[in-house]
Amino acid sequence: MSNHSSYDSPEEADAVHATPREMFQRMQREWFGRPAELTGDDLAEDVVVEIPFAPPGLPARIEGRQRFLEFVNPQRAGFPVRFDDCRVTAVHDTADPGTIVVEYELTGTSVKTDRRSTAAFVGVLTVRDGKISLWREYQNTLAVLQALGSEA
Repeated sequence: MSNHSSYDSPEEADAVHATPREMFQRMQREWFGRPAELTGDDLAEDVVVEIPFAPPGLPARIEGRQRFLEFVNPQRAGFPVRFDDCRVTAVHDTADPGTIVVEYELTGTSVKTDRRSTAAFVGVLTVRDGKISLWREYQNTLAVLQALGSEA
């Protein structure tokens, strides 16, 4: 008899107890560490993804795993930057043990110009039942546009 009788595998049992810090580490590997399509395995069905300072033409809020995947995967496929590094500069606990605030830098290389750039971000990550229920990302939009080679 398994010690994880209500789960299909030990990995599934561990995922339910994943901390926000562990989930951000997964995000680093999955979201920033490889160019493959996201599966959404770590997202709650009703996840909310917010980018309060989204550039014009991009949504500032997406509700639901399926909607997020339908938006983000085509964006990833055509994204003209290869991520080289995601460096965490600080992690802050909050009054809610399921929520952290993460300060990090993404470094990437433009596939068009071969120019390497770094931009700072702040994210608020909330995890419920081992799934990401909220990801709110504050971006330095000007730095991102410059890294993409856009005129600001």
